[in-house]
Amino acid sequence: MIILASKSPRRQELLKLITTDFVIKTADVDETLPQGISPADAVLYLSAIKARPFAAKGDIVIGADTVVALGNEILGKPKSREDAVRMLSALSGREHSVFTGVTLISGEKEQSFYVESRVKFFDLTEKEIADYAATGECDDKAGAYGIQGKGSLLVEKIDGDYFNIVGLPIARLYRELNKLY
Repeated sequence: MIILASKSPRRQELLKLITTDFVIKTADVDETLPQGISPADAVLYLSAIKARPFAAKGDIVIGADTVVALGNEILGKPKSREDAVRMLSALSGREHSVFTGVTLISGEKEQSFYVESRVKFFDLTEKEIADYAATGECDDKAGAYGIQGKGSLLVEKIDGDYFNIVGLPIARLYRELNKLY
């Protein structure tokens, strides 16, 4: 059995591009990051702690986590609309990275990888930022935007895997899963 250790509806939809034969399980884990951790190490750490509670013989567990990083500053999910506006203002006109870490556990084996994609925002006006924040789409998204929704209107260009930005690098995941079978 394949277990996706994620509540994200976006990850669930993306995994369906690979297989429909999976179940969702989630656990409350402490997502507090160690001080000074890099964005790449952060997603590896978080994906692993989300997957480990479900490791069982005969199952394949997939844990994943995505962060947006402006330099080494990790922009998580906004705590408020004001926080979303702050993040979007910081991203305006700039390039940033989106990291998704994936941990696969199969029996005694555990492997993790991450994918980094680069995103550049247009120079945004205060009104554009306020209007987007008011949609509420940013509320549960790392970096305060969803590229698969109205947030796509903020993006000037991307370099890398689009699906990684949405939350699951499915092409790489597909290849890693094939190595397990």
